[in-house]
Amino acid sequence: MKRILAALGFVVVTLVAYFALWPVPIEPIAWPAPAMPGYTGAFATNQRLASLKQIDLKGESGPEHLALGRDGKLYTAVSSGNILRMNADGTGLEVFARPGGRILGFDFDAAGNLIGADAERGLVSVAPDGKVTVLADAVDGDAIRYADAVAVARNGKIYFSDASTRFGPRTHGGVFEASVLEILEGGATGRVLEYDPATKKTRTIAKGFAFSNGVALSQDERSLFVSDTGRYRIWKVDIAGSEGAKVFMENLPGYPDNLMRGSDGKIWVGLVKPRTADNDNLSGKPFLRKLVLRLPRALWPLPKEYGHVFAFTEDGKVVASLQDPAAAYPEATGVTEVGDRLYIQNLHSRTLGWMAR
Repeated sequence: MKRILAALGFVVVTLVAYFALWPVPIEPIAWPAPAMPGYTGAFATNQRLASLKQIDLKGESGPEHLALGRDGKLYTAVSSGNILRMNADGTGLEVFARPGGRILGFDFDAAGNLIGADAERGLVSVAPDGKVTVLADAVDGDAIRYADAVAVARNGKIYFSDASTRFGPRTHGGVFEASVLEILEGGATGRVLEYDPATKKTRTIAKGFAFSNGVALSQDERSLFVSDTGRYRIWKVDIAGSEGAKVFMENLPGYPDNLMRGSDGKIWVGLVKPRTADNDNLSGKPFLRKLVLRLPRALWPLPKEYGHVFAFTEDGKVVASLQDPAAAYPEATGVTEVGDRLYIQNLHSRTLGWMAR
């Protein structure tokens, strides 16, 4: 009996030491999460995102972003590193280019080049013939670790997010894993950058985001809307810098991802995950967030699956909220309007969702 008790005691001491002392890559910072608003008001629960039609990606997965090219075709970058292309009605799916890396958000410049945020390499340009050029992989000597989203202005300047200056997919286990680390740490190290093709210089226009994600230009292109994923809010950033940055929408019911301009002046947002009370409660408990990373991944307090996208106008009014509580197509990262369709993107799915608008 004494040997059994000694063995049990050793196991207990070992477990306590592991959960208290085992090194983890984050140094969590406490921050005050606002009280959850729930699905009320403009975000009242509905099933408008249910029963999406699906386009099979023929073995590819992760159509995280979708954009219409100057040739009238739809483009999406997938987990394999390939860029797929299809007709505007979703037919004729084919591989356009195999640039490698992991391009997330992208846009097209006036010459028809696909300007992509490669989470592993930085800002890249993919020419119509598939040739890849790295435009920017650092700013002021500091590496771009997690390029995430892109918006190209009419004057040719390129705006893109560097979601974390601490954790990158190449060094921290992949796109999803690095995003979890940035959000769990709470250090708000994300930033938004501008690349000028004329001078080939990159500058920081705003920083301090808890995973800076989707970006979208205002209609007058004087401001940039930015998803602050880890703080459940969207910022409006003055590009010239004279008015600085201000919170535009806050206390959202989920984690905002891509921003994409739609028709009639609205901007679409994908809420990739809903908020949970457990995660909000962890915001003020740095030590417990370290404990979370010492648990097996299957025990991490990840939010439940829930389908949700919404649209807002530049005066801050929510003009559409499409939901699927049953989460038949969860982790919706964004929406792209093309003709009479809404295409719904996803971080991990093997299909691309769409619905009539």
